[in-house]
Amino acid sequence: MGNLKKAVESIAYLDSVDSETCCSLLQLCADLGSLTDGKKVHSALSSCGVNMDTSLGSKLVFMYVKCGDLREGRRVFDELVTKDHTYTWNLLMSEYAKAGDFKESLSLFTRMWGLGIKPDSRTFSCIFKCFWALGRVKEGEVVHGYLTKLGLDACTAVGNALIAFYSKCGRIESAAQLFDEMLDRDVISWNSIISGCVSNGLSLKGIELFVKMWFSGMNLDLATLVSVVPACADMVFIKMGQTLHGYSIKVYSNKEITLVNSLIDMYSKCGNLDSAKIIFEGMSERSIVTWTSMISAYTRNGCFQEAVELFKMMESEGIKPDLYAITSVLHACACSGFLDQGKHVHDFVARNGLESNLFVANALMDMYAKCGNMDAARVVFDRTTRKDIVSWNTIIGGYSKNCIPNEALNLFNEMQSYLRPNSVTLACVLPAAASLSSLEKGREMHGRILRAENLLDGHVINALVDMYAKCGALLLARRLFDQITEKDLISWTVMIAGYGMHGHGGEAINAFKQMRGEGIEPDGVSFISILYSCSHSGLVDEGWRFFNIMKHEYKIEPTLEHYACMVDLLSRAGRLTKAYKFITSMPIKPDSSIWGSLLCGCRIHRDVKLAERVAEHVFELEPENTGYYVLLANLYAEVEKWEAMNKIREKIGGRGLLKNPGCSWIEIKGRVHVFAVGNKSHPQSEKIELFLEDIRKRMKEEGYVPRKKFALMDDNDTMNEDILCGHSEQQAIAFGILNLPKGKPIRVAKNLGICGDCHMVAKFISKMASREIMLRDSNRFHRFEEGRCSCRSYW
Repeated sequence: MGNLKKAVESIAYLDSVDSETCCSLLQLCADLGSLTDGKKVHSALSSCGVNMDTSLGSKLVFMYVKCGDLREGRRVFDELVTKDHTYTWNLLMSEYAKAGDFKESLSLFTRMWGLGIKPDSRTFSCIFKCFWALGRVKEGEVVHGYLTKLGLDACTAVGNALIAFYSKCGRIESAAQLFDEMLDRDVISWNSIISGCVSNGLSLKGIELFVKMWFSGMNLDLATLVSVVPACADMVFIKMGQTLHGYSIKVYSNKEITLVNSLIDMYSKCGNLDSAKIIFEGMSERSIVTWTSMISAYTRNGCFQEAVELFKMMESEGIKPDLYAITSVLHACACSGFLDQGKHVHDFVARNGLESNLFVANALMDMYAKCGNMDAARVVFDRTTRKDIVSWNTIIGGYSKNCIPNEALNLFNEMQSYLRPNSVTLACVLPAAASLSSLEKGREMHGRILRAENLLDGHVINALVDMYAKCGALLLARRLFDQITEKDLISWTVMIAGYGMHGHGGEAINAFKQMRGEGIEPDGVSFISILYSCSHSGLVDEGWRFFNIMKHEYKIEPTLEHYACMVDLLSRAGRLTKAYKFITSMPIKPDSSIWGSLLCGCRIHRDVKLAERVAEHVFELEPENTGYYVLLANLYAEVEKWEAMNKIREKIGGRGLLKNPGCSWIEIKGRVHVFAVGNKSHPQSEKIELFLEDIRKRMKEEGYVPRKKFALMDDNDTMNEDILCGHSEQQAIAFGILNLPKGKPIRVAKNLGICGDCHMVAKFISKMASREIMLRDSNRFHRFEEGRCSCRSYW
């Protein structure tokens, strides 16, 4: 009658008790999970001197194991005289496996086999799980061979265990062969092979097997649906997923939480976030997997704010987020730039002692890096004791993307003392070499890639093309681009941007047309590259045509970057009124960069009246940006409105604003030499100054007159020619002339745009020294040769 208390009390009054009664009583203790009563029964058995036969001994072991005392159960088992009950061996092996002690399970199996006790299908089901968990594929194959000799592989349960084993070990071909050879398949057979295909990246094959299973008349169970729904997600087969959802409602009434979690994930991956939300909101009971699935769904569909809010809601309901929830919400913060929310998650991580977890640490680094806080990312990196390749790639890539190239290159060098770089590492560090315009470092990395063939993938070769273009070696970039057998959208976009950077608008347009001709459709980034190319080559009509193609043919809604390109295109071409009307008619609010482009155009074409109207917008949006004040003041200087210019200077001084310090650098024999205005610390400063004095003298002899407009920031009203000609790019060019062999191009990079005087000086030096000078400023490349520049004074 299930009255355990009375039954245990009664046994104390008996002088003797039979084995069958004791077995029934121990079964009741196991069913109710009463270890205390089970121990009382064991004590009574010992005091009564009951013979511990195989059945009673096995039942006693069973009671201890089911009541959670595996150690005592094992002790009783080891004391048994006869151990020929297969069920008991299976029970212990299974419990050790559940506890993660797979080696002990295999040890028991070895003893069992040695004693000649015949294993059954449950034995092999457990043992193959242990082989998989320990990665012992060869031993599993040996046991499989014994099974074949004994003829046990024909047993459906054993076949199912083998299919699961080979699938989990990544040997899906072996699993499929076993499945095909099975004479008698049950629902577990089908579920095992379907799940194996899906988990091994063969989702389409898994769906095809599921369809065969369905049409064969085999009944579907919960495991079937849980296996095939993720396959629908992988293949974006939403119609099939909806059909399975309808079937699950009919059979399970949406009460099976594992299946519901899979459905949420399926709908989100298929882009149907509304259905995922309806399922989530309709659930009366949610597991941590449910919350994580929904957070991942929001993140996957770009709803980053909703992902963060759901994480907070989960916390407020007392549900402790797991590692997957934490990494998902950190990814949402990273993608959206939500630094404050990311810090909140970091606080939770710190409070719960999860900072040492490598997955969490990498996610934190990625979040901080993408939010632009490299100091915090570096703190997490330095605190991580066991860094993997992802850790190094994340921090190196973060420094590259946040325009801290030197630190990226330093870490790349340090990394090689611990780990071998992979293709992702190279794709992360190549932009750093490109940012520095360091052709030597870029070539060194290219050589490393060629020596290790496994490093050359699509991402790396695109990064190489980009590096060569940004280092001024456009011909090398094109040669490498032509060697790509399967060019993707990124390959074409990089090449188009390279042409635009060098002022080759016609070539950029040809590349864009060729890309479309090969059936590759451009995206928003591709159109930014082609619009930029048109802008820097004065191709106004072509630029308008591409803008309209983007909007009307490809239905791409323009972003601020597209509008900025168009304003820049019109402004450089002198169509200032049209540019102003274009800005005022924009459907989105223009930012400072758009108004700044028009202000720059006003300076180029000396439209003071419009410039003053535009400056009001710019100063309102970015009151601390000195560059815009300098633009307006330079315009006043050009038209000789000295009073207005002085007012701007006073405004700059009164607000305590500082001009962004300009610096230039040149790489010679693997070492980068940096030059800044007023800095005389370089060992060759005197030689450089003497060279530039000679240049000034020769320029004067040929009629060069320095212009006041480029000396705005000098403290004296009497413009000093030394200040005019002392800009950093001139020092870098002079250093290159003095130290590089004749005939070798001079490659210089600058963090700001080149001014008119320095542009003229560079042209003069290229003619005087008969040297090719490649100068990359913040906007584009200038190639000076024989007194001419590739930009044709259009920059």
